[in-house]
Amino acid sequence: METLAVPQGNFELSRYPARQQETLRAWDAADEYLLNYLHDEQLLHTNCRILILNDSFGTLACALSDYHTVSVSDSFIARQGMQLNLSQNQLDPDSVEFRHSLMDYGESGEAYDLVILKVTKSLGQLEDQLHRIRPYLNQKSQIIGTGMVKGIHTSTLQLFETIIGQTQTSLARKKARLIFSRFDPTLSPPENSYPRSYALENTAYQILNHANVFSREKLDIGTRFLIENLPTDNRFQQIVDLGCGNGIVGLVAAAANPEATIHFVDESYMAVASAEINFNRAFPERSAQFKVTDCLNGITLDSCDLILNNPPFHQQSTIGDFIAWQMFTESKAVLKQGGELWVIGNRHLNYHAKLKRLFGNCSTVASNNKFVILKTVKR
Repeated sequence: METLAVPQGNFELSRYPARQQETLRAWDAADEYLLNYLHDEQLLHTNCRILILNDSFGTLACALSDYHTVSVSDSFIARQGMQLNLSQNQLDPDSVEFRHSLMDYGESGEAYDLVILKVTKSLGQLEDQLHRIRPYLNQKSQIIGTGMVKGIHTSTLQLFETIIGQTQTSLARKKARLIFSRFDPTLSPPENSYPRSYALENTAYQILNHANVFSREKLDIGTRFLIENLPTDNRFQQIVDLGCGNGIVGLVAAAANPEATIHFVDESYMAVASAEINFNRAFPERSAQFKVTDCLNGITLDSCDLILNNPPFHQQSTIGDFIAWQMFTESKAVLKQGGELWVIGNRHLNYHAKLKRLFGNCSTVASNNKFVILKTVKR
């Protein structure tokens, strides 16, 4: 836990989930730049209605909790981080209203005074969010994007210009930059291109993808390799697609194991919503479970026969194997005795050693020049 000192106050902030020997802060220079700018320009007033998007750990929510603030995110983990940091700063967790990415961003007919958008790496997500923001703006609304210089490109600014209106940027400060966009009520932006769909090769399935879903334009090569090697066995009655994304792995597993119940699990609201639509289209007479959560939190211990997993190796802009390790550890707790965890990853990630250390066994199911599929059994 470290202290953020800004004009709005001093805040003790932590990243979520907590890791031993954490070296990273819960905020970045873009957060500091923005909060100082709001103070210097006197943009905050008593009845200010504020919309925040993509606040990873609740830093902005804590600093702006004195106002009428709504925080929108596609991340369950971001929501948990916000609630944690509000609580540990003795701020009412209900003082900031959380809305996930597929909810309405505001109330019909009401405009926000201030919209703060932390720019993410995904242009698709930015496009979708700008379209969803526009109905809650008027000519008095202040629209400010914020991010690190390396993540703000010409294409980023073009989306603001096309969907919101005239846009310019600040000077860089500590490698951070602000984006200022002015709402143009006469603008006729193109329609939101999300969600999008594509045909899953060699099947009759149409795969719908919301804007923040991994591999939303086409099947990625890692997932293709995994679904080509999925197991079929009557003993697999409870199957988990962990980090399900659009649900393709669970979809193919369901077809290969018609008696099984499939559990689609992801921390992205858009991912789970996409998976649910795709499963219900493919199997309208069949039921499945869909859960937005952190890894396997909330899944019954010792309950599953097979877990299928393609672990992400980054959380926002932070790269590492900590998410994979959490997924492997929680998989062991959730699997029944004799249950199997199947993992696909790039060969260089060395998941084999981690799985053998945790489970005491690990074997290779298939490999090619880029990927390896590993199987480990809970003894």
